[in-house]
Amino acid sequence: MLKTHTCGELRPEQAGQEVVLAGWVNRRRDQGGLIFIDLRDRWGVTQVVVDRDSAPEAHSVADQARGEFVLQVKGIVRIRPEGSANPDLPTGAIDVSASEIKILNNAKTPPFYINDDERLEREGLDESIRMKHRYLDLRRQKMQKNIVLRHKTIKFIRDYLDQQNFVEVETPILFKTTPEGARDFLVPSRLQPGKFYALPQSPQQLKQMLMVAGFEKYFQVARCFRDEDLRGQRQPEFTQLDMEISFVEREDVMELNEKLMTQLVETVAPEKTIMHKPFPRILYKDAMEQYGTDRPDIRYDLRAIDVSEIAGESGFSVFVKNVQAGQPVKCIRAPKMAGELSGTQLRKVASELEDIAKKAGAKGLAYMALPLEEDAEVKGPIGKFFTVDQKLALFEAVGAEPGDLLLFMSDKREVVYSVTEALRPMLASQLGLLDPNTLGFCWVIDFPEFMWNEDEKRWDPSQHMFTMPIEEDLHLLDTDPGAARGSQYDMVCNGHEVAGGSIRIHDREIQKKIFPLIGLEMDHAMEQFGHILEAFEYGVPPHGGIAWGLDRVVALLAAEPNIREVIAFPKTQTGADAMAGAPSPAEPGQLAELGIKLDLPEDDE
Repeated sequence: MLKTHTCGELRPEQAGQEVVLAGWVNRRRDQGGLIFIDLRDRWGVTQVVVDRDSAPEAHSVADQARGEFVLQVKGIVRIRPEGSANPDLPTGAIDVSASEIKILNNAKTPPFYINDDERLEREGLDESIRMKHRYLDLRRQKMQKNIVLRHKTIKFIRDYLDQQNFVEVETPILFKTTPEGARDFLVPSRLQPGKFYALPQSPQQLKQMLMVAGFEKYFQVARCFRDEDLRGQRQPEFTQLDMEISFVEREDVMELNEKLMTQLVETVAPEKTIMHKPFPRILYKDAMEQYGTDRPDIRYDLRAIDVSEIAGESGFSVFVKNVQAGQPVKCIRAPKMAGELSGTQLRKVASELEDIAKKAGAKGLAYMALPLEEDAEVKGPIGKFFTVDQKLALFEAVGAEPGDLLLFMSDKREVVYSVTEALRPMLASQLGLLDPNTLGFCWVIDFPEFMWNEDEKRWDPSQHMFTMPIEEDLHLLDTDPGAARGSQYDMVCNGHEVAGGSIRIHDREIQKKIFPLIGLEMDHAMEQFGHILEAFEYGVPPHGGIAWGLDRVVALLAAEPNIREVIAFPKTQTGADAMAGAPSPAEPGQLAELGIKLDLPEDDE
């Protein structure tokens, strides 16, 4: 080894020892006869002192060193003089007096600051530069901390599931293209011209085959691929914790995963606080009605309360007409948000919130502001349309208190959902309710088995076509498929779905009944999924499973808003690898071997 110790481990107890360190120059300060070098490796930073009088050759080498040069240093550990210790460094009580220094490699000046995360965050940096020089970006302390956290997370999960008698099984990356929602990445076969593999969107079918095979408890840290439009929380290739268990019911899978998640957080991110134990169970319909989304952030209240009955009796014609048309009127109470705002300030706040509502599809956003003074008038243009008794009933229904701002939405139910989803996090941010160290886990359950696809005039699976309907709703498959609930369960944290699963269909006849409902003719279904239907003839145990979005889980634990920050080599928003230049054109000979001719659209002039 070219080092005896890391740059993060030396303490006063090692004073007097000769050590060899190796790493990168984090900072260099030249004070003439003394040169100070902060040497950095993955484990930390150690100050190296080079004295021209006692080590002239080492001083001459140190004089040539610059930021990000790679050095090897031999020297003696010393306790720093009184008053010169650095309490911000774990190694801040010592330094190393260098006797020998060797430059292992020099370095160009980096295109951005590597040794000052705070400055980089403050001054900002073009994402394209970070992605192009990702190997430098990954040297930053924050990025290394994130990647190490990812490693610890995966290691803990593997150890935990091993103790629970799970077997880790690797499933194929080259698989069959099947309709699973997103587009497949296709891989042409050279040995079978004209045929294609697909990179798996998930190991769903294969893990069910493992249950048929009798493994009973399976897991995999699985690479998955989806050719879809990218957003902040999406990558074309991503990592799942995939899990499947035989002879279980819904609560069994949820309980195991809740315990795993709880112990994971307590072990690898002890600074985090889990808000509720056990995790609350929220019905899908309640999540939509109260939070406007099936991914509710429950760290804060700000729920949408249905006040249709009161508003429908008011003198405000918009509310009255909408209620008569079967459209709801809902209210979000923003505690103390009106406070001591003047009329002008209140109108400005309300206008900004209305802009958010309109972007979410609303025609407007009504409001009332409760004064702090007991006898003062309620502010807001719609207050005059409510009687005193109606106001009191309204305030009681939403739990209003002096200084609160009440926001009212009324439209088609889907629009109200969208507005609620848009307003809640904005209000929470303005009210200071978003603590990244608080984790608000919950389970969302009782999803619809199907969602109606108006464009295709057919039912789409709410999750996927292998989800078992809740037993008491099985008869609805024949009479009212839209009313059937699936045995799906999603684990949600701070407004993000971090895991989703279901009890699977293990009955061939039920599975065959699902296909035509989602627009798959049986001939086509047999072509796509015949291997599953055939396997179902050989004794399939009841089984269920779940898949965690590991990138999202690590991002939450690291308090990162974007999963790119916890992936070593992510793709850009266009699906490109800016560092290596992927995707790239194939060589003509490669295409010829595969029997592929390109017919690309001409670039627009």
